[in-house]
Amino acid sequence: MKHPTNHVQIIAEAGVNHNGSLERALALVDVAAKAGADTVKFQTFNPSALASLSAPKANYQKEATGGAQSQLAMLQALALSDDMHEEIIEQCHVQGIEFLSTPFDLGSMELLINRFGLGRLKLGSGELTNAPLLVAGAQTGRDLILSTGMGDLAEVEGALGAVAFGYLGWSDPSVDAFDRAFRSDAGQDLLRTKVTVLQCTSAYPTPDGDVHLRSMDALADAFGLPTGFSDHSLGGELALAAVARGAVMIEKHFTTDRNLPGPDHKASLEPDELATMVAGIRRIEVALGDGQKIQRDIERNTADVARKSLVASKPIARGEIFTEENLTVKRPGTGVSPMHYWAVLGQAAQQDFGPDDIIVHDMMGDLENDRVEKDSSIA
Repeated sequence: MKHPTNHVQIIAEAGVNHNGSLERALALVDVAAKAGADTVKFQTFNPSALASLSAPKANYQKEATGGAQSQLAMLQALALSDDMHEEIIEQCHVQGIEFLSTPFDLGSMELLINRFGLGRLKLGSGELTNAPLLVAGAQTGRDLILSTGMGDLAEVEGALGAVAFGYLGWSDPSVDAFDRAFRSDAGQDLLRTKVTVLQCTSAYPTPDGDVHLRSMDALADAFGLPTGFSDHSLGGELALAAVARGAVMIEKHFTTDRNLPGPDHKASLEPDELATMVAGIRRIEVALGDGQKIQRDIERNTADVARKSLVASKPIARGEIFTEENLTVKRPGTGVSPMHYWAVLGQAAQQDFGPDDIIVHDMMGDLENDRVEKDSSIA
């Protein structure tokens, strides 16, 4: 799908906010499409391949779901079956929105690529150091979106090295091989063509002081890749701020009801809020413009009215010299610009002028070293 140059890719993150319900998952697709998002993203995982029996919950998960249930049990209640994936993807086709999912294990990645034919993959912040998954993701040849929560620039570089290694099809993976791949011209070309990195803070919700939108600049400066924002803050305002700062992609959790049980609902937008965020981003896209500082066509009439011209302040006879006493500056701006005031002083008038007569270009001779240029907007 082709978009305008300023088009920001908006990923509505359904994640696990379906709570294991196919009906709710399909409703989330409908909400994302209605809001105008480009993509609705889910999570694909095999619980037993993702978490060990002893894996604890994160603090935010404990707060949202309680501490009695293990992480593995929580994941088992939230996993989507293969058949559920198929129905969700079909609903995305019906609604005209891209289906995307984050694989958390190699088997799930193979499922998304080989069975469901995804054109690109999102790799979550938890996989930033998961070299086998990073390499395998790149080996699919698909474009990759990489979240960078919990990471520093060195870890992001290491992850991009693993991705470059996978894209290049090199053998014998190692940290040294990843570094060589990252520094190779071919690896850099592939990364610039196929990878988007997202600033992210892995806290749910993220307090405003921990969002660090300027880290997008650090990522862009360090790696020269398209850079966006995976937003876990409350509300949609900071996503708008990220777009104004140059984010090319926004990922934002949403839900049908923030009061539902589950780990991510509290940090998610409800349907009306998602639609408002999307509309705000689309407005910012238009407002960002082309980056040139020029007088715009829409301003020309205002310039004629609001700017000023050289004007006779008293009667001036033909041949009389323009002086500070007989020349002033007033609206409109359709005559000789006041920028030429000092060049006009001392010149002889080419015709008679009455008080408040505008000095226009055709009434002036050449101003020698400060020649008056005719503005195309002046008749």
